Amino acid sequence: MPRYAITDIHGCARTLKALVQDQLQLNKNDELYLLGDLVNKGPDSKGVIDFVLHLQKQHYQVHCLRGNHDQMLLKSVKKGKKALNLTSIEQELVLQSFGITGFEHLPDKYTDFLCSLPYYLELPDYFLVHAGFDFKQDDIFSDKEAMLNIRDYKPEWERLGYKKLLHGHTPTPLHSIKKSTSHKDQKLNLDAGCVYYKNAAYGNLIALDLDTYQLFIQSNIDRPYPVARKG
Repeated sequence: MPRYAITDIHGCARTLKALVQDQLQLNKNDELYLLGDLVNKGPDSKGVIDFVLHLQKQHYQVHCLRGNHDQMLLKSVKKGKKALNLTSIEQELVLQSFGITGFEHLPDKYTDFLCSLPYYLELPDYFLVHAGFDFKQDDIFSDKEAMLNIRDYKPEWERLGYKKLLHGHTPTPLHSIKKSTSHKDQKLNLDAGCVYYKNAAYGNLIALDLDTYQLFIQSNIDRPYPVARKG
């Protein structure tokens, strides 16, 4: 059965649903992997998590990883808005989404979900992670900060058992992702910058078929909402 990966949804719930339901037409024998950053910046962080929980409750095989923004939102429950690298407008979008007046009021249902998210997954032929691994470390799988935030690293493939590596975290123009998939690169970044619809090169949510390398592309349909341009 098909296996799909999607990353960096960032609160774009309508776009995610269109990609999963209309394009992938996900069924219960398929496997769907979400590589983190489900929340923040976009208009409906709650809706993204609710959709994931609904699919899981209906016994769809949906597996989620922890991204740096998922971690930020979790930390904000105790540390408040200072834990969030968001503009004041983006913070307000998150609060409105959950129907709360402060991050400390995030319902347990959502904090429990965020707490449950692993930092990486190993499949028979892939490693899945939000950002990547720091190969300068003796144990690359214990460096949680790197798995959430690292950029610009060069994999040491022998340490990954020569498996392929899928990640997100760094918004990338769609043409670059298409080029990487057409070449069947061993390291693939699937973050097409969905939330940054004001940037011409971004504004797409994509799914990759892990077996055929087919790309499914869904343009952002959650717009308009206030979000800063990605520099």
